[in-house]
Amino acid sequence: MKVQFKFLLLLFGFFMVIIVAYSAVIYYSVSQFSYEDFYKRLEIRAITTAKINLDKNVENTSAIRELRQEYLEKLGNERHYIFSLDQHTDLQKQAASINVPVSFLEEIVAKKTANTKRGEVFFSGIRYSYGNTTSIVIVSAKNYYNSHHVLYLRGVIFASIVVVVLFTFLFSVLFSRLIFRPIIKMTRSVKSIGMENLHMRVEMKNEDDELGRLAMTFNNMLDRLETSFETQNNFISNASHELGTPLTSIIGVADVTLSKPRSQEEYIESLRVIAEEAEKLDRKTKALLFLAQTGFNGKVQQFTGLRIDQLLLDVKDTIRKIYPACRVIIDLELLPESPDKLKVSGNEQLLHLAFSNVIGNACKYSENAPVKVAIGTSDTNVVIVIKDEGIGIPKDEIRYIYDPFFRASNTRSYEGYGIGLPLTRNIIKIHGGELLVSAIENQGTTVQIKLPVGDFNI
Repeated sequence: MKVQFKFLLLLFGFFMVIIVAYSAVIYYSVSQFSYEDFYKRLEIRAITTAKINLDKNVENTSAIRELRQEYLEKLGNERHYIFSLDQHTDLQKQAASINVPVSFLEEIVAKKTANTKRGEVFFSGIRYSYGNTTSIVIVSAKNYYNSHHVLYLRGVIFASIVVVVLFTFLFSVLFSRLIFRPIIKMTRSVKSIGMENLHMRVEMKNEDDELGRLAMTFNNMLDRLETSFETQNNFISNASHELGTPLTSIIGVADVTLSKPRSQEEYIESLRVIAEEAEKLDRKTKALLFLAQTGFNGKVQQFTGLRIDQLLLDVKDTIRKIYPACRVIIDLELLPESPDKLKVSGNEQLLHLAFSNVIGNACKYSENAPVKVAIGTSDTNVVIVIKDEGIGIPKDEIRYIYDPFFRASNTRSYEGYGIGLPLTRNIIKIHGGELLVSAIENQGTTVQIKLPVGDFNI
């Protein structure tokens, strides 16, 4: 059974329980009021009957008779019974004569008034004393109000329930469709995403509600999958290209050397070339493996709380050892008042490597000119901007900077394998951040890194 249908049944059932319960309360309340009101009517008639038949004051009797005839309508099957009450009265016999339980008469004697019901006939009795005489006066009648008005109310309630059921069902269907429409749309979007279009993302209208957070979770998962597939594809294509070159050189030199006897100097030279190519092969293999490892979802990495300013100071010390002539300037003017806003959740070794790559490239490609590093924060992110005044990147080549082993045309005189930026981008992605690079050839490069502020209060 689909969740939407379950939700529809649950919503419809909930409304039906409320409607039926509310209708039952109304019906029961009106019925009880009808009984009580009718007993009051019978009691009033019993009192007027007693005064008319037992009261010796002629003027009062005539006035009460006129009032009853004028204002008290005749009830259905209305009957009046009067019994003298003395020590010789047989209550059992009197009760049998009007077909009521003797307990009804005993209650009248004890409490001066009582009510009872037999089938559709209602009885109300009083004990009336005048002078030295005490009598029991009973009035009975069919409850016209219960048999007509309450039945009419029952019909109205049933008809209303039928109408409300139809409207409730239609409302439940429309409401369930309205609620599940974004989920169905999201499901279709997810189904349309495959290996050939992993760049597509689920649309988010409101990131603060549950569906927005679900869409964000899907998109984060797709980010990780895209990075993994990208890394895998890059690894395969680049491994075949980059590893093939030194292997070809090694095999070629070995074949030439072994083709005929050589002198000792020639053997030494051949081994030196083979060693150099093998060393290049080793470095490229390690770089490729490291790049592949950072393409996964990061769950194998241990994340802790890190202060970005302290991390950058450590990176600065590392860069000073690699490029002693390069001056790294860290701008702390935009630091927030609360140090908690500088904390991120991450792997210290990986983030250290990422920042070292970026700042190291800035030093290398700017001929050790000063490199400026600024730190700022927003409500959700820590922002690090690294700016140099180096050779920059040609405009038509900047879109290739994240391809492993790609090196811009103006970097041929500098050592490197083109693995730093792809590796850095993977590390930033693992941490849920963003890496933006802008550059102008011969003027410099600006790298902006955004990392989400860690929530350590959960």
